[in-house]
Amino acid sequence: MCGRYVSATAASKLAEEFHVDEVVVEDLGERYNVAPTLDVYAIATTNEGKRRLGALRWGLVPGFAKDEKIGNRMINLRTETVVEKPAFSKLLDKRRCIVPADGFYEWQKSETDPKAKQPFYITSADGQPLAFAALWDRWTPPEQRGKDGVEPLRTVTLVTGEPNELVGKIHNRMVVCLAQDKWDAWLDPEVGKDEAAAMLVPMPADQMRAYPVVKLVSNVKNEGPELLEPLPGH
Repeated sequence: MCGRYVSATAASKLAEEFHVDEVVVEDLGERYNVAPTLDVYAIATTNEGKRRLGALRWGLVPGFAKDEKIGNRMINLRTETVVEKPAFSKLLDKRRCIVPADGFYEWQKSETDPKAKQPFYITSADGQPLAFAALWDRWTPPEQRGKDGVEPLRTVTLVTGEPNELVGKIHNRMVVCLAQDKWDAWLDPEVGKDEAAAMLVPMPADQMRAYPVVKLVSNVKNEGPELLEPLPGH
């Protein structure tokens, strides 16, 4: 799974990196411990065919949900679920987006103490931004559906799949990071769900690096670039 990541790049820089046409979000600032329920950057294609950088709340509330609290446990969707379950394959078909990130954290279980976990920071080997494969949806409370002037809640979930050889030593799942040559197709609404599903593969291990970091990151209240400092000897 992916439950924490780093978003320290300015919106203007992300717009440049991802060839965005419109920016409709204020800069969210440098964040080194992004957690579920926060607003996060997301890139999607509008009905007019423009690539837009905006903000969505992390934790998917599907349009069919009765209660928005479901978003607290839908921060990730497994590739198997996305492909096989009709409710989510519809999102794969029509509501794909990219969540840009500088890197993400995963926790490695201790072989000697089942309660102990060592956090690792995982990022690209060349320092370029990661493009998390993500799905979004709109949700309106049941009692307000069909009423005029009601602004829906827009939320997002990250797609996870099998890890590569690097991340597999740390955790048994990893967020899907799209290769740069897949960005256009993933964001293209004309590309169908079958072709999109074929993109849900692990990023090659040689294109990533990982190192252990301080356990301060395990508390969502802790924030700052010091969370990325490698442990001594790494």
